[in-house]
Amino acid sequence: MKPFLALIALALPLSIAPAQASPELAAKNKCMTCHDMEKKKMGPSFKDISTKYKMGLGCGKEDAAAMLSEGILKGSKGKWGKIPMPPQKISPDDAKTLAKWIVAC
Repeated sequence: MKPFLALIALALPLSIAPAQASPELAAKNKCMTCHDMEKKKMGPSFKDISTKYKMGLGCGKEDAAAMLSEGILKGSKGKWGKIPMPPQKISPDDAKTLAKWIVAC
């Protein structure tokens, strides 16, 4: 019985860990107001962002996610046309998680 309780005690922190990035996290942070998974809205689709950051910039996934995370937090201008993306008021951890998720799209 004690090994079973120890296993539960070890697994408990994993069950209350922060949520992984997903459309729900993007919606919670209001990303879906301007972006969509597949099609352009006010901003580019997540799929287009992923392609540009992975392929167009010629960098690996980790570099792409770091650059995208910085753009989320600081905003960007001129990367996708005339409409700028203002700095987003989200936590740096959420920005990193969302950037990794977007790059994986």
